[in-house]
Amino acid sequence: MRLVADGLTAPVTLVEPPDGTNRLFVVDQVGLIRILMPDGSLRPEPFLDLRSQIVPLMTGFDERGLLGLAFHPDYATNGRFFVYYSAPLRAGAPADFNHTSHISEFQVSGDPNRADPTSERILLQVDEPQFNHNAGTLLFGPDDFLYISLGEGGGADDVGTGHVEDWYAANAGGNGQDVTQNLLGSILRIDVDSGDPYGIPSDNPFTAQPGCADGCDEIFAYGFRNPYRMSFDMGGSHQLFVGDAGQNQWEEVSIVDKGGNYGWNVKEGTHCFSTANPNESPAECPDTVLSGVREGDPLVDPIIEYANANRPDGLGLVVVGGHVYRGSALPQLAGRYVFADWSTGFGRPNGTLFVASPRKQGLWLMQELRVANRPSGRLDHFVLGFGQDSSGEVYILATENTGPTGNTGKVFKLVRPSG
Repeated sequence: MRLVADGLTAPVTLVEPPDGTNRLFVVDQVGLIRILMPDGSLRPEPFLDLRSQIVPLMTGFDERGLLGLAFHPDYATNGRFFVYYSAPLRAGAPADFNHTSHISEFQVSGDPNRADPTSERILLQVDEPQFNHNAGTLLFGPDDFLYISLGEGGGADDVGTGHVEDWYAANAGGNGQDVTQNLLGSILRIDVDSGDPYGIPSDNPFTAQPGCADGCDEIFAYGFRNPYRMSFDMGGSHQLFVGDAGQNQWEEVSIVDKGGNYGWNVKEGTHCFSTANPNESPAECPDTVLSGVREGDPLVDPIIEYANANRPDGLGLVVVGGHVYRGSALPQLAGRYVFADWSTGFGRPNGTLFVASPRKQGLWLMQELRVANRPSGRLDHFVLGFGQDSSGEVYILATENTGPTGNTGKVFKLVRPSG
């Protein structure tokens, strides 16, 4: 692992634009996008500064902020890019909600290293009931549509303010299983090249579905708690890998297909979940939707699951989705999924790297990916996200602080151990 940038606050993702310049754009949760140049230098002036437009962040811990960045596939010619950020609660939103998530389009300025801050065009606003579970990844898929990950709104159990009732009477809540009353707990797919302000792909699974009071045309898949980081495999069949944060017991990663229901809050990972007693997994629960507009939909299990730190055998507090490795520096990782856990606890930065490989059946085989050039063999940081360049090499974004404060944020690159 090699340090490639430091002095950041809370870097959450890294993206290379499809323009052949080999620049890497680093998203800092506090509201800045910075550019890591091909010579390894981090430009001091930001590409885009949104600090005045995001909700004030809590320094101790916060899941809001500037969370996502995606460049249009034709960015080299049209200069369009898209961001996901947490804005103050908009006018007309429920007064007891916390903030409003914005998915906005911007344009690059005449200077390729500076965006035009006046070019913002808001595509979508989603009112969020709590401060957490905002998800926040933006990606263009192999189909050139924009994918957006949304958490189920926050709090615990998918219940409370802003969390609607669903088909499963045994559990209170929730937005994860609902596809008629809001977009929360879902992965969305939109067409940014048609419509006003966007279009709906004709094969989106819930287009014109009866019973969608508030519209569900944008939904691509549902049943998520907080799918904070997701990525498309650069190779193979370009599958969509989604790391979904667990609650009391289990963390999970899924391969997501169109129309799929990934279980929350009926299940946590492969296990049944109870809102009445979230520390104990019920012996039985449905494996399909039992009623409503999506009756019969199967609840799809993850490909990766591990116990979190709330269990005696737990490995960490929350999964951070990564990338399938398609680089050349580490051939032993070729085609394997690299991901992480944020930390084993809040007390000290102690994130864990993992690598996983498919088996003929059942959950993927996962193992810890030890860091050769650290005495502990571990990251010794809180892991916030990942990035991947056009060559398939993988980057880790991390900090020494639990919240978006200070200047301990760093970008590391996975490299071959020296010596």
